[in-house]
Amino acid sequence: MAVTVDHPTTDEHATSPPARLFLTQGTAPGLLDGAWWPRSRDLSRELPALAERLDHSWGRVTRVTVNPAFWPVIPRKVPVSGHTVHVGWFTDEQDPHKLLLFSYSADRLDLLIIPPETDPAAAARLISAATSPGGLLTASRLMEDERTADDATESRNREEEWESDGGTAPPPAGNPTGPPGSGRGR
Repeated sequence: MAVTVDHPTTDEHATSPPARLFLTQGTAPGLLDGAWWPRSRDLSRELPALAERLDHSWGRVTRVTVNPAFWPVIPRKVPVSGHTVHVGWFTDEQDPHKLLLFSYSADRLDLLIIPPETDPAAAARLISAATSPGGLLTASRLMEDERTADDATESRNREEEWESDGGTAPPPAGNPTGPPGSGRGR
């Protein structure tokens, strides 16, 4: 897999909307500490809002690691209000649907990354699953379960459409007048 490492070109004066970040509430530890739903796959643009949101409540974000499967360009450093966040990447060691955040004071957060193009209803289900205290599903497993549920819904919708259309197949091609041996078309 080719990974593009780029120098950030983010305009420091451009304001980003607040990060869509959802953290687990409660004390039961789980495999994930929450979910992040970025608006794009541009780390240089998305990380500042995420880090700023966490800096005051969790601790100053110093490092982030990602799997390059999700991100087309991975900057080495991202400027964030008065400091720099260092970005690393791992292809085999890190779940492609997970972001790891590190700080000096609070250790580490493991977040499910919800793809930006995700439907809001699916995102809500993923957020709920990722923020459940004591959750034992990995980020990739949550994404796989959501895909499976989406496929089942799509299949059910096709079946309902079939039933509403009468559930009959169109006549076979090449024999528009009726079934063989029916005496029709002779």
